[in-house]
Amino acid sequence: MMRKKSISASKASLVLFLCQMISALEVPLDSKLLEELSQPPTITQQSPKDYIVDPRENIVIQCEAKGKPPPSFSWTRNGTHFDIDKDAQVTMKPNSGTLVINIMNGGKAEAYEGVYQCTARNERGAAISNNIVIRPSRSPLWTKEKLEPNQVREGDSLVLHCRPPVGLPPPIIFWMDNAFQRLPQSERVSQGLNGDLYFSNVQPEDTREDYICYARFNHTQTIQQKQPISVKVFSTKPVTERQPVLLTPTGSTSTKVELRGNVLLLECIAAGLPTPVIRWIKEGGELPANRTFFENFKKTLKIIDVSEADSGNYKCIARNILGSAHHVISVTVKAAPYWITAPRNLVLSPGEDGTLICRANGNPKPNISWLANGVPIAIAPEDPSRKVDGDTIIFSHVQERSSAVYQCNASNEYGYLLANAFVNVLAEPPRILTSANKLYQVISDSPALLDCAYFGSPKPEIEWFKGVKGSILRGNEYIFHDNGTLEIPVAQKDSTGTYTCVARNELGKIQNEVQLEVKDPTMIIKQPEYKVVQRYGQVSFECIIKHDSTLLPAVIWLKDNDELPDDERFLVGKDNLTIMNVTDRDDGTYTCIVNTTLDSVSASAVLTVVAAPPTPAIIYARPNPPFDLELTGQLERSVELSWIPGDENNSPITNFVIEYEDGLHEPGVWHYQTEVPGTQTTVQLKLSPYVNYSFRVIAVNEIGRSQPSEPSEQYLTKSANPDENPSNVQGIGSEPDNLVITWESLKGFQSNGPGLQYKVSWRQKDVDDEWTSVIVANVSKYIVSGTPTFVPYEIKVQALNDLGYAPEPSEVIGHSGEDLPMVAPGNVQVHVVNSTLAKVHWDPVPLKTVRGHLQGYKVYYWKVQSLSRRSRRHVEKKILTFRGNKTFGMLPGLEPYSSYKLNVRVVNGKGEGPASPDKVFKTPEGVPSSPSFLKITNPTLDSLTLEWGSPTHPNGVLTSYILKFQPINNTHELGPLVEIRIPANESSLILKNLNYSTRYKFYFNAQTSVGSGSQITEEAVTIMDEVQPLYPRIRNVTTAAAETYANISWEYEGPDHANFYVEYGVAGSKEDWKKEIVNGSRSFFVLKGLTPGTAYKVRVGAEGLSGFRSSEDVFETGPAMASRQVDIATQGWFIGLMCAVALLILILLIVCFIRRNKGGKYPVKEKEDAHADPEIQPMKEDDGTFGEYSDAEDHKPLKKGSRTPSDRTVKKEDSDDSLVDYGEGVNGQFNEDGSFIGQYSGKKEKEPAEGNESSEAPSPVNAMNSFV
Repeated sequence: MMRKKSISASKASLVLFLCQMISALEVPLDSKLLEELSQPPTITQQSPKDYIVDPRENIVIQCEAKGKPPPSFSWTRNGTHFDIDKDAQVTMKPNSGTLVINIMNGGKAEAYEGVYQCTARNERGAAISNNIVIRPSRSPLWTKEKLEPNQVREGDSLVLHCRPPVGLPPPIIFWMDNAFQRLPQSERVSQGLNGDLYFSNVQPEDTREDYICYARFNHTQTIQQKQPISVKVFSTKPVTERQPVLLTPTGSTSTKVELRGNVLLLECIAAGLPTPVIRWIKEGGELPANRTFFENFKKTLKIIDVSEADSGNYKCIARNILGSAHHVISVTVKAAPYWITAPRNLVLSPGEDGTLICRANGNPKPNISWLANGVPIAIAPEDPSRKVDGDTIIFSHVQERSSAVYQCNASNEYGYLLANAFVNVLAEPPRILTSANKLYQVISDSPALLDCAYFGSPKPEIEWFKGVKGSILRGNEYIFHDNGTLEIPVAQKDSTGTYTCVARNELGKIQNEVQLEVKDPTMIIKQPEYKVVQRYGQVSFECIIKHDSTLLPAVIWLKDNDELPDDERFLVGKDNLTIMNVTDRDDGTYTCIVNTTLDSVSASAVLTVVAAPPTPAIIYARPNPPFDLELTGQLERSVELSWIPGDENNSPITNFVIEYEDGLHEPGVWHYQTEVPGTQTTVQLKLSPYVNYSFRVIAVNEIGRSQPSEPSEQYLTKSANPDENPSNVQGIGSEPDNLVITWESLKGFQSNGPGLQYKVSWRQKDVDDEWTSVIVANVSKYIVSGTPTFVPYEIKVQALNDLGYAPEPSEVIGHSGEDLPMVAPGNVQVHVVNSTLAKVHWDPVPLKTVRGHLQGYKVYYWKVQSLSRRSRRHVEKKILTFRGNKTFGMLPGLEPYSSYKLNVRVVNGKGEGPASPDKVFKTPEGVPSSPSFLKITNPTLDSLTLEWGSPTHPNGVLTSYILKFQPINNTHELGPLVEIRIPANESSLILKNLNYSTRYKFYFNAQTSVGSGSQITEEAVTIMDEVQPLYPRIRNVTTAAAETYANISWEYEGPDHANFYVEYGVAGSKEDWKKEIVNGSRSFFVLKGLTPGTAYKVRVGAEGLSGFRSSEDVFETGPAMASRQVDIATQGWFIGLMCAVALLILILLIVCFIRRNKGGKYPVKEKEDAHADPEIQPMKEDDGTFGEYSDAEDHKPLKKGSRTPSDRTVKKEDSDDSLVDYGEGVNGQFNEDGSFIGQYSGKKEKEPAEGNESSEAPSPVNAMNSFV
């Protein structure tokens, strides 16, 4: 007897279709089938019915639909056709019905308020969307009102009204004070649902003038504020206690209507003293469990997901010690329409019958109406196969023209539901969707399920046959499922074979064959057994299996149902588990699990570990070598090797290593073949053709490796075609007109036979060309000449020997040689972001002009001149590389108030293309660096003279200087701060009317129109009785910082042989100062190991002088600088120039020595004043004339006048004439011992009458020291 049944839930994974339609015809989810079948439109996405939009943003009204053929879209607005072509602000997305109304480009959201409906239509019908009501959100301002102060007697109740403006959607209300802190709420003071603030009784602490109600409109992210309300509580003694009175709701009863599924909120707030407590009950019933919550200190009853059963009377009771008050709220739950049975799509065959059912409920009962293709069914075109019966449409004997989309509308006074459901009449011959010749494998005595997923209209009949000419399958041994699947409940070995599925209907017939293989079950024929082993001994569990020869088993061992410990003592063999050196932790249950792709079996055994008896001392040694090697079962590609282990010498053998010798290709060289556990004495070895094998075995234990065994007999395998092709095949051109094909050659034993060669083939990709091939000797490269520049080629390399070819190789893609790019990027634009950063844009070059792999773009940029001083002598180009096909980049680290040029070049693997035309841009002004120095001289009883140098980097036009100063008393406390603004053209100032014998601290900085730069500080003391300032003192502390170190220098006035120390720390940190001792009496020191880009504070002190140290200075280490094009320090002309300078200095020293030996003196300064020698005098910075050598007393390292930028970091751009211009980054500025800065960064001030400064020349002696 034939049986039919549906597939159970446990077999749902075998079902290849989804039942979406209530009909006899089901469409499987097969992508190819769905693409071919015609289908009426279906709305897949639409905007919500009540759509509140942000009036500041574009309005997007969604309408997406699918169908075959793809549907077209149209819209109505307020019931009439909406012609979007006549409104420039409205567009429809391509292949979509979604409307985009452009508000951000001049449109007004209010002009597009209304009711919108979308229609999606194709030749099989029309689907419509819901009515989408578009309303822009509103957040109106609070109406202005005059609020009188509230004067309340202590203990009375009070209500502060919020009355927020009416917004869309309604705002969220909260109360805060002037400090934007939420007002605390409690059982006594709380906010009602209407936003008012209720006081059950007021207390004196409620007095305040800043009760402020805020309304937050979430849709527009705006907050409106009501004017502050003032409350003043006055006390009367005694305070009268009062019984509860309800503030809201008023009266004894009220009503509330809520819709089904919504959240019901009921509120009771009471006045009284003491503060009343609120309790809720439902008359004649219980509050619903799991859906009832109390909020706002139990003043609010919240019931979620309400239903008609929640209708009834709810009583709130307010109670204190003096009495109670109550209020009854009568709740009625109404319901907008909701579905009982929504109409579902119907797919029918010609001549079939069907029904569409639309059932909805609500309170009141909703009205059901039907539409056909968006038109009321009463006025829609007639269809003789259709009959409307209330909430049901009955279809009889349908034809293809009966296809349409029907809409069911269920509505009452609280809302409506709209559902689209299509009727699709299809006439399709049978199709079988299961893959042809699909292979099914099952274990014997288990069920077999053979699929035959199908589709056709009318629904095809399914029959199954076994074998090519077998008869139709019938009987109790088979089960035929409705989806076409054939089930064999108990498959046997004789069930193996070919099965044919036939599907037929009145339009045709089709068949498909599938294969069934029934495998032997996997069994454990020798299971692991219970073991007792002594501690530190060895134990082995066996797990010998029998399985189907076509299945590959995987054996897994578990300990106590978990993975084995990650311990090399556990050795897993082919059919056993061995545990070496057993410990107490190894106690437990061991399970052997055998898995195949079709089944799984397992077996377990327990291991017990006991203490070992005392044993005499054991001598451990390496094992003896194995012996008696024997080869058996010789085949073309395998052989079995067996051996007898040697003595293990009291240390168990852990594994055997098998090595082989190829006497044909590499005689005398032994190679690693494999290794096996120490319990195994045979191994099946895989062999390669055309190799003369010899084998040897090495035993290994914990002590070490044995000597190799004697070699086995030789075994020469037969030659064969190569099994594999060369690897790592590549095609990369070395010249624009060639293609270099390379590969990794096969090893000797991989050749599989004599006469190894390679067949190299290539053809141009995407061109209908034949393969070009050449056979080459055993090499690894072939060059194809005369190729076009940078075109793709398909390449393959195949190995062959005297017996034939290797398998067909896979193809790889290579490219012929690259050439330099042909064109420069165009439309280069520069956007200056700020004074130190610019953004550059360019158009990408056409890929065909790149002539190679596009690696990116390089931006060359360089400073042309500073807009605040003369041009630089040495133009240094910087390069930034942007990888990939980027069309913009950022240029960091620019100097403010400067003129720059840049160009852009495209880069491929060959190099750079031509540069774009130079683009000029200018950076705006920035804040200046600190003044170059601040010098305080001529102290008197009541005055000090200040002299300063202009900033090294003005970064714009200086507008003024700001001087601030304040006195310091003996306890280092600071007095009042005085500020003076000084014109930018001044370089000195006499401060008068100061206190005598008083120390002052000065803060000095420059300003541009952008703002103030960093300041420098100095301290000075007015004298007492015209006596010179007290010694000692340390002044003019100067820092010059690089990335990871900084040079600190200072001037010292006081007793000789002072021992200095430097203290430093991170600026702004409260950590203790770090201290470094200065060796000798040097006046400079190098701080190392600093963090790049970090601000530090520093000061200098003298040992032995209590509390005596300099004022603090602040500097910042520099970031890594952009790479330079040329390392000038390695250029020949630079080295020659330095040698010439050294020679001149040496000559001067010799002349000086001769003059001194003759008893004369050598007044260098006077000689140079009279006879200026242009060969040895330094250039002035400003006018190019020659300066002076300094006196010996003026030669001091790195004064305040040195060119130090505002961030205390010496950069290459900081000095127009210094050697920094020729260095490589920041590290080229000075040696770490400070000598370079001491000689080339120092400045010397001119006499006051000259009005500016000149460069200080290097001392000959120190200059020589710096080169030695």
